Amino acid sequence: MKRWMCALAIASISAACGGGQTPEAGADAAQAAATGGTETAAPAAPRSREVTLPAGTTLQLELRSAVASDSSRVEDTVRAGLRQAVSLDGTAVLPAGTELAGVVTSVERSGRVRGRASLAYRFNSLTHDGERYAISTAPLSHQAEATKSEDATKIAVGAGAGAAVGALLGAGDGAAKGAAIGGAAGTGAVLATRGEDVRLGPGARVTTRLTAPLTVRVPI
Repeated sequence: MKRWMCALAIASISAACGGGQTPEAGADAAQAAATGGTETAAPAAPRSREVTLPAGTTLQLELRSAVASDSSRVEDTVRAGLRQAVSLDGTAVLPAGTELAGVVTSVERSGRVRGRASLAYRFNSLTHDGERYAISTAPLSHQAEATKSEDATKIAVGAGAGAAVGALLGAGDGAAKGAAIGGAAGTGAVLATRGEDVRLGPGARVTTRLTAPLTVRVPI
């Protein structure tokens, strides 16, 4: 009798400890343990999309670095920022403040006799949302104003002063000689002086355009 009671107790303990678990449940538990109990995560939804700005898109800029015909050199870096956002089909693609970078491509100082100062540069990259993009833009060029009227004034003033001095020093042809001398002095002043230079400082407003399409990523 005692042996029969011990066997019954052992059977009850075995059932309580999992003896009633089905084979299918045991297989599922084993698989979960092997995979760490996690399911495969679904791929994340894209957070951006590509937008292409066509060639001819206008870029209104504000210089962030100075350029000048008397100090800049070819290949010097030029920086600017968009002063107005660029949009396409109602979607803002490039926000105001987007930075562009480029280089000086040509510099000519003004001559002492002829030739006006000129300066040219081109932007070839921009940075948007942490990414740098190569771009192709139309060159920007500036030329100094002509100074012919100022040169003529210098010569005329010199001639007039010379004539006045000649008239005081001698009669007759004294005034004519003085005018010639004064005119020559005025011409010498022109030859010794360069014309105006081209200078643009930070904040100067310039406008260029894309000469090739530009594809950038924009947030969705």
